[in-house]
Amino acid sequence: MTHLPFNPLVAGVAPPPIPEIMGWARSYDGAQGPAIDMSQAVPGYPPHPDLLAWLGEMAASPAFAGYGDIEGEPALRSACAEWSGAIYAAGIAPGNVHITAGCNQAFFAAAMALAGPGDTVLLTNPNYFNQATTLSMLGIAARTVACDPTHGFLPDPAKIADSIDDSVRALAIVTPNNPTGAVYPPDLLAELFVICRKRGVWLIIDETYRDFLPPGAGVPHRLFARPDWSDTLIGLYSFSKSFCIPGHRLGAVTASASVIAQIAKVMDNLQICAPRAPQAAVALAIPALVAWRDANRQVIADRATALQNALAHSAGWSIDAIGAYFAFVRHPFDDLISTDAARHLAQEAGIVTVPGACFGEGLDTYLRVAFANVDEATIARLANRLRR
Repeated sequence: MTHLPFNPLVAGVAPPPIPEIMGWARSYDGAQGPAIDMSQAVPGYPPHPDLLAWLGEMAASPAFAGYGDIEGEPALRSACAEWSGAIYAAGIAPGNVHITAGCNQAFFAAAMALAGPGDTVLLTNPNYFNQATTLSMLGIAARTVACDPTHGFLPDPAKIADSIDDSVRALAIVTPNNPTGAVYPPDLLAELFVICRKRGVWLIIDETYRDFLPPGAGVPHRLFARPDWSDTLIGLYSFSKSFCIPGHRLGAVTASASVIAQIAKVMDNLQICAPRAPQAAVALAIPALVAWRDANRQVIADRATALQNALAHSAGWSIDAIGAYFAFVRHPFDDLISTDAARHLAQEAGIVTVPGACFGEGLDTYLRVAFANVDEATIARLANRLRR
């Protein structure tokens, strides 16, 4: 039988890794207790009851059953701008915010607005695999800059600068990082901003896990407070983690009005508008649930500490970077590539992780461990399973 052709840019992309990983978990026989899922970055606690009530109320309202503004609900754009302005000590206007159906879509729309086939976007190695595959499907080259594990997987600004040529349209980074958890210090982000500004390329910062910096960490950076930020900086955000609503798909882009106008063109063809009822509910939740979000930040920090303690008592295992939702863990199986190591852990020990190879080149000694969705007592049981 002759098969009709597919778009080679899509056909050439590997299938999503998470479904295969969950298949490994389903073959676990339960011999060591229930499976411990540390594969995906999902909150391990439910949304606040008030938010659930607002979601139900808005979903039942005919007012949100029709099309909305492409750029997002005015109430959410205003609430998001005020919230972000307070976090970054900066003046961010509602017109600088575009609401999307999740942060993956925010990156997709931003990448399409900034670059085209033959252009290049710089990523770090390791990198978030959905960003790499998005660029591949758009025909945009993804050039990676290696991050040294001995420096906590933070990028070297000199290497970034050396990688920028006439084909590069943007540098895309994630902080706190996915997959490593590394938190980029404000001074490093300022240096990367200056490099991008001088070289005439965009700096895209994905801050999906911004709200899970350690308590007392202070301002993530001061880039939005710069008078010239809008000529270089594009911020990406997800409401999924802080509000425990990944299934409702809400993200945001913060950028200049000119960038927002270009992204609106993409969104009009991609989705028209993000889901409206969740937008209305989250607009209420942003100012109302501050204390709840702060308490959850401490919960996640305690889980990070629990993971560090568990692996400290597991011979051969080491954490090379940790922060927010993730740890990048070096496994002790010298004879196994990361895919085989992750499969072995899932099938034999019921510990579900993501192979390091999913995130770039030369990462087969690592596993990504997502600890946010696992409570401290369960994390403490890891040491015993790993010893076995």
